[in-house]
Amino acid sequence: MDPNPLNELFSAAGPLARAFDGYCERREQIEMAQAVQAAIRDARTVVLEAGTGVGKTAAYLVPALIEGGKVIVSTGTKALQDQLFHRDLPAVRDALGVPVKVALLKGRSNYLCWHHLDRTNQDATLLGSKQEVRDLSLINRFAPLSVTGDKAECPTVPEHAAIWARVTSTRENCLGSDCPRFADCFVVKARREAQDADVVVVNHHLFFADLMLREEGVPELLPNAQTIVFDEAHQLPDTATLFFGESVSTAQVLDLVRDTLAIGQAQARDAAQWNELLAPVERAARDLRLCFGPQTQRTALPQLGEGHLLRPTVDQLQEALYTLREVLDHQSERGPDLANLLRRTEQLIQRLAAWGAPERAHEPELCWVDVGSHGVQLHRTPISVADVFRRQRLGLGAQTNAHTTVEDATHEAEMVQAFAATDDGDSADDGSDDLQALMAGGDGAAHAGHASATNNTDADEDTDIAPPPRRAWVFTSATLAVKNDFSHFTEALGLEDAECAAWSSPYDYPAQAMLYVPQGLPLPSDAGHTEAVVDAALPLIRANRGRTFVLCTSLRAVARAADRLKQIFQEAGDPFPVLQQGDAPRPTLLDDFRRAGNAVLVGSHSFWEGIDVKGDALTLVVIDKLPFAPPDDPVLAKRLELLGQSGGNPFMQHQVPQAIIALKQGAGRLIRSETDHGVLMICDTRLIDKPYGRRIWQSLPPMKRTRSQDEVVAFLATL
Repeated sequence: MDPNPLNELFSAAGPLARAFDGYCERREQIEMAQAVQAAIRDARTVVLEAGTGVGKTAAYLVPALIEGGKVIVSTGTKALQDQLFHRDLPAVRDALGVPVKVALLKGRSNYLCWHHLDRTNQDATLLGSKQEVRDLSLINRFAPLSVTGDKAECPTVPEHAAIWARVTSTRENCLGSDCPRFADCFVVKARREAQDADVVVVNHHLFFADLMLREEGVPELLPNAQTIVFDEAHQLPDTATLFFGESVSTAQVLDLVRDTLAIGQAQARDAAQWNELLAPVERAARDLRLCFGPQTQRTALPQLGEGHLLRPTVDQLQEALYTLREVLDHQSERGPDLANLLRRTEQLIQRLAAWGAPERAHEPELCWVDVGSHGVQLHRTPISVADVFRRQRLGLGAQTNAHTTVEDATHEAEMVQAFAATDDGDSADDGSDDLQALMAGGDGAAHAGHASATNNTDADEDTDIAPPPRRAWVFTSATLAVKNDFSHFTEALGLEDAECAAWSSPYDYPAQAMLYVPQGLPLPSDAGHTEAVVDAALPLIRANRGRTFVLCTSLRAVARAADRLKQIFQEAGDPFPVLQQGDAPRPTLLDDFRRAGNAVLVGSHSFWEGIDVKGDALTLVVIDKLPFAPPDDPVLAKRLELLGQSGGNPFMQHQVPQAIIALKQGAGRLIRSETDHGVLMICDTRLIDKPYGRRIWQSLPPMKRTRSQDEVVAFLATL
């Protein structure tokens, strides 16, 4: 028998072939599985690009399951996370016949909170609409029947319904072990199951939230693992930037006002005139938004100038929060809810102070403001996350963030300790084997249960977080490289030691697909570009009988394109329904698209990736522009500035590779199987006219290329 069972497992006569209809043995899939297996056995870091159709999910799951040990699989989206847990993992596990336990772990805001549900039921007068009242009634029916408390499993209430914010917890308002419903907590249950599981499926946001806790000196919540796999890994640099930064928002302040009013009046009515106490806090938060006028914008703090109203308005907000803190400080012992409000108030005060603090010279970062339609977010963002991610991956220990809120870290540490207690009331200090597995470092010693009471900024001083054990790190996606060059990705995450490999899609792109760049289009910067895109696409849409995605680079373009399509179809009597992003949740729009059979779906970023529409339902993908990052991104502007100062070429080294990765994702929506056919239409003449255009289209799958509308229409008419 082959000493390495992978060849047999993936063979045309193997268990995978017997388990999956339409299975096809693929050399690329076997080679990728062998690379993953070698990485697991040698505890190496690998970066693996697998084109559409290679079968990368099975290529990493099979070696991960047969090699044993604890495995974490992290996905870029909750949709793929659910697909892995409910479909792919059970199918591969059953096909292999390996007895592994699998757990799904999401962020706490995905789980119903009994305490917040009880509070909301007790004072339903605070609900903002009749729809919230109806949704609350439906959740009350769902709650006692649910095993997991996962809001995704409540089909009668949409995941983005406003009511969920009232009946789920956040890191800020979770009471931890002080919660009266702690014993019933769905989050605690999910974490315990993750401790016991052999394979834990998470998403990138949860993984980095956990990594940030480790960075702050708090024991990690995720189980220690011998293998960590990142699927959809191309999203990691942006996700890491989000989580390794600091932020505070007017929404957080207004949530605090809402909760303080409800809890104060219910539990400490005699302590203060709560409406009067909270009015200055709410007013200052709303004044922050008024500082910027009616326009939305993203601006670096240095660009605002000395005389801008932002700084004095932040000072007013801090003063109002100081007054609130003084009252809550005298009431916090009356109950855990009031104590939690005090902690949240102190967190906001500290975060506001940290946001305005001088930047650290040794760790380049940017303070900037994101002004939305109704609120403001104040960000302090690292320009690079490579160093901090490298430290964690190589097990060099935690380095406390200088702006960490100590109460926040300590609270989370207490939560880790508390949820490890057994159901029969055993103390967390007794420490079960599961707790050791969850919190242990390489030598099996449990981490300390609380964060230090002071921020440790001395890099030479030992921390109480043991380094992780030797482990394999697998980063995979269909879009990581630019013409087999992985440096754009590896440098962003400090993966210079990683071994990189790429496998092209096994599909016959020259026969299955056509790349079409129309002639005569205006420049993408032209005011009428979106309308010109629609007009150029119309003959193709009609020849294709609908069955089209129109992917735009901005929500404004989505609205304009959808409006024009609806108007033209209505006037001409065309039978093609137009589905527009924002009109319904993404899964609903996709179901409607598949069901219609002749629809045109117009969407922005969320439809460029993670969408799988096989067969004749989708045979034309129209992309309005090359997806360069928006020019108003202050963090990007700072990165480009620093890259230029160091002698690099910001456009070719950063902006073009980013655009290529995003474009490959959008193009990947078209051909999803060996029998799919279709046309990719890119409505940006820079692909042809600019010197860098060649580098971009050469990074796409090798479709037949044309600029002839007649040739494309004739091809579509055959589909």
